[in-house]
Amino acid sequence: MIETQQFAGASKSNTSFLTPFERRLAPRLLPHFPSWLQTYHLTMLTLVWSSFILLFSYWAARDLRWLWGVSAMIFMQYVTDHYDGKIGKYRGTGLVRWGYYMDHLLDYFFLCSVIIGYAFILPERSRLQVLILLAICSGYEVSTFLMFATTDRFKISYLKLGPTEFRLALIIINALLVHYGTRQMINGLKYVNIGGAIGLALMIYKTHKDVWALDMQHKSAQLGREP
Repeated sequence: MIETQQFAGASKSNTSFLTPFERRLAPRLLPHFPSWLQTYHLTMLTLVWSSFILLFSYWAARDLRWLWGVSAMIFMQYVTDHYDGKIGKYRGTGLVRWGYYMDHLLDYFFLCSVIIGYAFILPERSRLQVLILLAICSGYEVSTFLMFATTDRFKISYLKLGPTEFRLALIIINALLVHYGTRQMINGLKYVNIGGAIGLALMIYKTHKDVWALDMQHKSAQLGREP
């Protein structure tokens, strides 16, 4: 039996600062991807980039200049992750449900590789803050997917910030680490966690209100149909 219902996860809502620029750039770049490079190749490349992030971060514990390699891998992960679905739509060869599952699972692997990489670099006394950072970042992902399950709206940006801005922030942080060393980041990580926790709380509060409103609408409609 052929399924005709469109999968809600095939479309994303992204209203971040850089989204308009990305949308103008994509039509110019998509025709130049080689024909042998398929959407699933791009998706699975996140495993390669994440592995190199771990390796370069391990080496960066001895020489922070290896963070330039980490930043290069973050950029490459952005390219393959951003264009894997677009290539599928452009060529009509996308694997929508497989792509949804593997793409976002590997995004989590990528996130873990970055944060574990910082654990290699920072002193042991900072490990608790790194663990808190991983918990906060994971909270954003969990909330996003739970909201999708309850509303059928897949929103990946909040307060005009999305995955692209997150990767750009990582590249900037790496550049600052190379230039200034880890001492400033040890103190700054606490404030990053505080800001991240506040943002997560605001997102959860807004999502809870939206989902509550949907339930109330459904409840009112049910009561209105009762004899």
